[in-house]
This record gives sequence, C-alpha cells and structure tokens, in this order.
Amino acid sequence: MSTEQPNKDFKRYLVTAALPYANGPVHIGHLAGCYIPADIYVRYLRAQKRDVKFIGGSDEHGVPITIRAMKEGVTPQQVVDKYHAQIKSSFEQVGISFDIYSRTSNKTHHETAAAFFKKLYDDGLFEEKETEQYYDEKANTFLADRYIIGTCPVCGNPNAYGDQCEKCGSTLSPEQLINPRSALSDAPLVKKKTKHWYFPLQNYEPWLKEWLIEGHKEWKNNVYGQCKSWLDNGLQSRAMTRDSNWGIKVPLPDAEGKVLYVWFDAPIGYISATKELTENWADYWCKDDTKLVHFIGKDNIVFHCIIFPSMLKAHGNFVLPENVPANEFLNIEGDKVSTSRNWAVWVDEYVKDFPGCEDVLRYVLCANAPETKDNDFTWKDFQDRSKGELTDKFGNLVNRTMVLMHKLCGGKVPPFHNELIEDVDKELIEDIGATKVKVENLIEDFKFRDALFEIIMLSDRGNKYMQKKEPWIVAKQLAENPDAQRNIDNTLHLCLQLTANLAILINPFLPTTAKKMLHMMKVVDKMLDWENAGSVKLLSVGYTLRAPELLFRKIEDAEIAAQIEKLKNGLVKPAASEPQEAPAQQQPASTTDQQPGTGNLKPVIVYDDFAKIDLRVGKITAAEKVEKADKLLKLTIDLGFETRTIVSGIALHFKPEDIVGKQVTVVANLAPRKMRGIESNGMILMAEDASGKLHFINPEDAVDAGAEVS
Repeated sequence: MSTEQPNKDFKRYLVTAALPYANGPVHIGHLAGCYIPADIYVRYLRAQKRDVKFIGGSDEHGVPITIRAMKEGVTPQQVVDKYHAQIKSSFEQVGISFDIYSRTSNKTHHETAAAFFKKLYDDGLFEEKETEQYYDEKANTFLADRYIIGTCPVCGNPNAYGDQCEKCGSTLSPEQLINPRSALSDAPLVKKKTKHWYFPLQNYEPWLKEWLIEGHKEWKNNVYGQCKSWLDNGLQSRAMTRDSNWGIKVPLPDAEGKVLYVWFDAPIGYISATKELTENWADYWCKDDTKLVHFIGKDNIVFHCIIFPSMLKAHGNFVLPENVPANEFLNIEGDKVSTSRNWAVWVDEYVKDFPGCEDVLRYVLCANAPETKDNDFTWKDFQDRSKGELTDKFGNLVNRTMVLMHKLCGGKVPPFHNELIEDVDKELIEDIGATKVKVENLIEDFKFRDALFEIIMLSDRGNKYMQKKEPWIVAKQLAENPDAQRNIDNTLHLCLQLTANLAILINPFLPTTAKKMLHMMKVVDKMLDWENAGSVKLLSVGYTLRAPELLFRKIEDAEIAAQIEKLKNGLVKPAASEPQEAPAQQQPASTTDQQPGTGNLKPVIVYDDFAKIDLRVGKITAAEKVEKADKLLKLTIDLGFETRTIVSGIALHFKPEDIVGKQVTVVANLAPRKMRGIESNGMILMAEDASGKLHFINPEDAVDAGAEVS
C-alpha cells in the first residue's frame, strides 16, 4: 500500500529533476537515473488533476564548464549556450515534459542565488576563513580541485584530477596527488592564502537527525542509508565560495575574483526557475501544503538531502523536500558509463538511430531501472524487451482487439450482453479495477518499475482471456449457434474496454503510445484522466473506431549489432601517458612455474576488470538452513542502504545461530541467481585454509554496513 494517501494535506506538488551540467550531451544513464522517473510521476499527478509544477534546467556554472571551454578553445558562455540547447532538445524528443527548462546563467537566477547568499551572510550564518590553496603563478589564479592534475597515489595514473582519478575511480584531494600541476598551464603549483565563506553544516546536525533520520524513514533505503552514514560520521563546515571568474559573483565588497560554489547556487536554480514560470512561485516554495520532491541520481544525494535542506532551513520561509527518490547508476554493456571514454549511449544519437522508438527507450529504461542497485543496459536486452514485453504482450493485445473488432463487429464497439456473462469475463473486469489500484499505489511509492510490470501483466492477462474465449473460432459457429455473435460481442467489448484502460495506465510511462491508442479509438485526451481508469464503460457501444496500426516496430538484429559496434568503435583509449597493461614478458609466470606457497593464480586481469566489482561490508542479521540442501544457508544481509537475501554454500562450516551479527564482505553487484527456488542477490567472500576450513573475510574493526571495500 502507498505510504502517502493521494492529496493528503497537499494542495500542490513541486517536482524537480537534477540540473545536468551543460558541458556535454545527456546519455541514457541520465534518463534512467532521474528524468524518466520524474516525468512518470508528474504525468501521473497531472492525470490525477493535481496542481503540479515540473522544474528543470541546465547547471551552467562550475569547473566542468570551464574545463570543457578550455578543451574546445571557446568561452564558457559558448559552451553552455551550445549544450543547453542540445540537452533541452534531447529531453523534448524523449517526452520529458518540464513545465520549464531554465538555465543558471540567466539574470533571474543570478539575482536569486546572490540574494539567498546575502541573506545567510547578513544573518551571520557563515564562517569566514583564510586557508592555503594551490595557486598557478603562470596563469595568475587559484585553482579549484578539478584544475589540479597529478599522479594518482592509488593506481599511478599521471593525469588524475584533484578530486577524483577517472582511471581507478578513487576520490582524492589535491594534497594526495603526487607532483601536482596546473591543468591550465601545466606549471608546478605553489600554495597561497585565500579567503572563503564556509557554511557550518555541523550546526544543523541535531535538526537533520530529527527531520531526516527520525522524520523520513519512509525514504528509499539507498537514500536513507547514505544520509545516515554521513550524519553518523559527523558533518563539517563546507566552503560555499570559490576563486574563479565564471559563476555568480559573491555579493560582498571584499570578494573580488570569487564566485558562489556551484553546489550552493545550482539547487537554488529550482527556485529561480519557478520564479520564471509563475508569479505565484511562492505558493510552491513557501506554503506548507506543498509537496516538494527531488528526483536525482545517487551521486547527488548528500547535496539534496543534507546541504540544500540545511540551506533552506537556515534561510527560513521555504518548504523542505518530502521525498528524494534517488536511483542508482545504469551501466552500459557491463561497464560503467564514462563520458571521458565515450562509453555511453547518447540520447540525441539514439533518437536519430531509432526514429519513432522514443517510447521503447522509455520502456526499457523504466523496466530495467536502477531503483535499488546499479543495473546494466545491454542492446540485446533492449531488443528482447521490445519484442517480448512491448510487442508480444501489450502491442499484441491492442492489435488483435482492433483487428478482430473490425473483422467480426463491423468496426464498431459491440454491446455487452449481461445475460451471457461468464466467470472469465468477471475475472477480467476485476483485474482491470485491481490493476488501477496497484499501479496508483506503486507510483505514489515511487516504485515505477513495479507499476509498469503490473500494466504489462494486465495486457498479458488480456491476451490469455482472448485466447480462452477464441472469438475467431466462435465466428465459425454463427450459422448453428444463436449465441455466437453475442459471445463475440462480449469478448471484444471487454477487450476494447481493457485497451482503453491500458491507454490511461500506460500514459505516464509511454505518452506517445497512449496518444496512438487514443487516435485508433477516436477519443480525446480527456479520456486519459486517471479517474477514468478501472471503468469498463469508457467506449460507447456502436462507436466506430479507426483501423488498427502497430504500436511498436520490430528492432532488427542488424540495428543491435550496429549499436554494439558503434560503442566499441567510439571508445576513447587511455592517453599514452597513462599506465598501460604490462607487456607479456612482464606478466607473472604460468601457474605451473609458481614459487612454493604462492598458490595457483588465475589469469592476470587489468585494473578495469577489478573496478567492475562492487565490494561492500554487510552484517548478517538472520541465517537459516535451506531445505533439502546440506551445504546451503539462506542469509539475510544488512548493507546499510538495503537488506539482501544471499544463499551461501557454507552450511557444513558454520551453524546459523553462530554467525548472526558477523560482518562479511559482499560482492554486491553480482547478477541475481536462483538456488533451490530462492533468489540470491550477491556473494559472500570466504577464504579457505590448508585444512579446507572456511573463514569470513571481514574488516578488522567494525565499520558501517554498506561501506565500500577498496
């Protein structure tokens, strides 16, 4: 059941989707992460006739913009102008229905963000600090972390950034880099004193624990767990200004050459965009009967759940987010998305390569959404889902219904003869009503993948209903069976009413498909109002319908092969200066030549192979033997952000009651598999000694469940 009753205490809804950096095009990972879920939710709210505003826009400040400008030899303004237009167009082409898609470089935003900062400053809420930071004497400028390059202390990559190594993924600080240098001039760096304004997040810890940890336990496990981990580790003051010439100038007289930190100004973009959209913007931001929902990816959780709410609380007068349903990451063909390596499926290229298939992409990205853990997009799965679920189930029912209605009922909606109603008819009618309630509750709970599954399953039950009724067989009995036509009428009447219901239910997910269905049924958009779902009186008896048309086209094998080849051919190889794989003569000897005690090593892998493995610390909260399986234990594992069931072959070594409470290392991104009818989601790492006894691999000291192992 839903954790929120529709319209409970909320007169209006304000829905935001993360502001993408305008330093490149958007890829399907962006869509799966927050934009498609947000759009589904908003379209559903609109169908419910709720007062909702959907806010989006481009984040046009920050280091990624200036780095892109430097690489392309243009100004930052030219960069954001180019990519803002491209991103906006991509969203429109796949049906992301923002009420406004704004940008943070415009005047309204600059004024709003500067005023927000000045209010906090005037209230004495900032700490003014002078610190030493890296300075490029050749370029005559202080450097943000991303402008600092050096050798990664983890993997040896000589071109790691001051905040992250893009080769091994390690989070870094400039002080950790070996031989740091400037990304602007390649010159070695010195340290100079500079002044900045810090926001004391630690002052808001008690309030955050009460508001978030105690007050929002209904939030998704991955969001709640990450926030709890941050708060458990303690918050610190965070600089809200930077040394730069690109961004919103700090509105203070002694702040020459300083701009607002991008993560201070970017979320304020939601407020400034709402100001642009409506004169009544304050109703959506300042009245307690507004429900504010942020849709984001997991990398933005701390900013939207801790920093921005603390800013809003400090400022006063603003509503706080009621929910932040963040998704995890979507990988591509088994590898992490990397824009620098061009390992991505770009949205603008997809719509060119698959014209008319925008809803197919929306479907696959929702059906395979990384709602609770990272998921993998593959082109083969894209093709299989398009055929097996969209075409063979949903599309098949609609097409068969329309074809048979024209063939057996003269192209008109036939009557329903109550005197001939059968149990199978009653079951379908009940299924239609029950599915509406299930979908409604699941969408309210932000479980869009499950909601979509219910709709597809309803269409499949419609196919089975028609198969059981066999109107094409009954049509052969017209001469001798006086009830034959009336039985056909009943079957196709219900299938047509089911089709109308499917249009309403699928509309938030596949809006173009819903419009095609309305066209075939010759009805107006008004029918898509959510209140109409569940009814079997949507299409009037005797009403003439248009000829059928296929909802989805076939995705050819050649198209899939071409996309896979495109990915591989477009992959950017590491620069020559970056560490390469060891040449053959430097690799370890074969296993037959191992020194005593080294064991039989498996074939050598490169770092990128290892980087695909997501190791997490988990805690065993329950354990029990699996029936009729001497070696298997069913374990319940707390990963901090969620609870997993893992089946492990350790029953001969451990008693269930002895291992409850133990910390273990879990391979968290292993594909699920069924063992003795139980779906196992992960693997426990174990070590085997010379006697054959197994030992858990766990941290020496207790750490939080969900902590990454690196």
